[in-house]
Amino acid sequence: MKIGLDILGGDYAPKATITGAIEAQKQLTGDQRIVLFGKTEETKQLINQAGGNSSDFEYVEAPEVIAMGEHPTKAITQKPNSSIAKGFEYLKNKEIDSFASAGNTGAMLVGSMFSVKAIPGVLRPAIASIVPKLKSGFGILLDVGANADCKPEMLNQFAILGSVFAEHVFNVSNPKVGLLNIGEEEEKGNILTTSTYPLLKANDKINFIGNAEGRDLFSDHADVYVCDGFTGNVVLKLAESFYVVTLKKGFKDDFFDRFNYEQYGGSPILGVNAPVIIGHGISTPEAIKNMVLFSRDMIESKFIDSIRSIFN
Repeated sequence: MKIGLDILGGDYAPKATITGAIEAQKQLTGDQRIVLFGKTEETKQLINQAGGNSSDFEYVEAPEVIAMGEHPTKAITQKPNSSIAKGFEYLKNKEIDSFASAGNTGAMLVGSMFSVKAIPGVLRPAIASIVPKLKSGFGILLDVGANADCKPEMLNQFAILGSVFAEHVFNVSNPKVGLLNIGEEEEKGNILTTSTYPLLKANDKINFIGNAEGRDLFSDHADVYVCDGFTGNVVLKLAESFYVVTLKKGFKDDFFDRFNYEQYGGSPILGVNAPVIIGHGISTPEAIKNMVLFSRDMIESKFIDSIRSIFN
C-alpha cells in the first residue's frame, strides 16, 4: 500500500505535514508506505530534524506550490510540477493507492476529475463530511461543497455514495438515509428537495427514511444526510464553529470535542476512481496524521469497488 501525501499543502506546511507524516508512519505496518510529494531534499532534512527517519518514506520531487487563492484549473495545467498535480499524476498511473492534501480544495477537485476521473455512471462526485452523533458514532453529510447547484438525480446518487461509504468504511449496517429539508413532511421543501424525494423513495439501493431537519443532524435519525453542496457547506462551517465556541467560552464537553476537525483528518471526494482526501487548510500535525490513517482505511475498505459494481 502506498499512501500519497502532499507535503506542501496547508497553511502550516511543510512542518505540520512532515510532523503528521512521521506520527502516522508509526501506526502503519511494514507493507504500508507514505509517499511524500514536495521538495525532496528539504523534506528529508526536516524529517531528520523532527526526529524522524527519512528512509521510512518514499519521495516524489514536486517543488511547485498551488496557492490557496489560485484558479484551480489554470494552476493544475500550468503547474505540472506542483505537489498536487504530481500527486494526481501518480494516482492516475496507480503508482500510489490514494492521495491527500490540505492544499487548494478546488485544485484537488479539478485534479481528481482530470486524472482518476469520476466512476462511470456517476454524474458528479461529492465531498463528504463526518458529523458526530449525540449518543455515539458518526453520521455522513454530503455534498458539503463540490456542487453548489444540484439536480435531483445528483442528490439521488449522493445517497448511494454516502450509503456505500458509511457501510464499508464505518461499518454501518444498512445505513439510514435522510434528505436534509425544512420539514419532515414529504411535500415540504424547495423545487430541488420536492423533486428529489420521490427519487430517493423509489431507490432500492438505499434505506431512505424520509426528510431530515437541521435539528436531526446530530441524532440517530439517520446515518447519511443528503443535500446540495451550498447547503452542506453552510451546515458544515456552522458545525465546525461549535468546537471553537466551546474553547472560547472555556468549557469542556465530550460531545463538542468531537467537532474538532483534527480527529477526522479530512473530507473524502466520493464518486472518483481512487481514494482522494481534502484536508482543512489549517491542518495541524494531528490532523495530517489522521488524514493519512483515514487514507489507509479507505484503501483497505475497497468501497470504490462496491460503488463501481452499483453504477456499472
